[in-house]
Amino acid sequence: MIDNGMEHHMAISETPDFIEAGQGPKVILFHSSVSGARQWRSLMDMLSDRYHLVAINLFGYGKTPAWSDSRTQSLADQASLAEPFLTQDGDAVSIIGHSFGGSVAMKAAALYKDQVDRLVLIEPNPFYLLEQHGKLEGYKEATKLRDAIKASGQSGSWETAAKVFANYWTGKGSWDAMPNERRSKFAEALKPNFHEWDAVMNETTTMAEWEAGLPDRTTVISANDTVRSIREICGVMEASVPRWNHKQIDQGGHMAALTKPDLINPIVADALA
Repeated sequence: MIDNGMEHHMAISETPDFIEAGQGPKVILFHSSVSGARQWRSLMDMLSDRYHLVAINLFGYGKTPAWSDSRTQSLADQASLAEPFLTQDGDAVSIIGHSFGGSVAMKAAALYKDQVDRLVLIEPNPFYLLEQHGKLEGYKEATKLRDAIKASGQSGSWETAAKVFANYWTGKGSWDAMPNERRSKFAEALKPNFHEWDAVMNETTTMAEWEAGLPDRTTVISANDTVRSIREICGVMEASVPRWNHKQIDQGGHMAALTKPDLINPIVADALA
């Protein structure tokens, strides 16, 4: 019988699934929930003449193994997927993350601090910070969403979970507007999110610790019309660490990294340069 720690260690000793493009300084990318490494295609196309871009599939996406039910997932578990891609010659890398991938990117940048030069967070989702900073309405929104995903996931009602998830992140009625085939794919892609909530909600790092642990060259990008929970997280970050680079776009919502690359990608390019 292998103990869970060892089993977990063995699972991630293999290189996770990833896509790569370009040559130059290395940039590691972490995707959002219900997405995958391919969400970065347009950004990779734009930057591949300047950088070596590596987009990692998190646990349960692409061919990266699904998370085992045997223990609770942490942000450090997801962040450790970056380890095989750190440069052997000690050259600094940059890290980019969107939504849940933003929380993973924060953890990876802190864990591998000596090798990370720049960090770009697009609408990151460390919801636990809302509770730490007394933003209780935003925190309640997040816990309500988590509880819906957990309850539906435990009973195997993934379409129910997916409806709640889609309507929260992309607006009321967005689930009903989806074609049936897209709905079933979306519900299937939501399954890893069951464990991602544990990783985000059980994190305890304070903003003061993040400030000390993350690169001075950290950029936080958000949309003014995003959901309350994310707007408040980005507000907490700006109030706590004003010297970071805080950038807003007017419209695009939480999924702007995918739906408005024309607005987001140039800001990311500037942040890396």
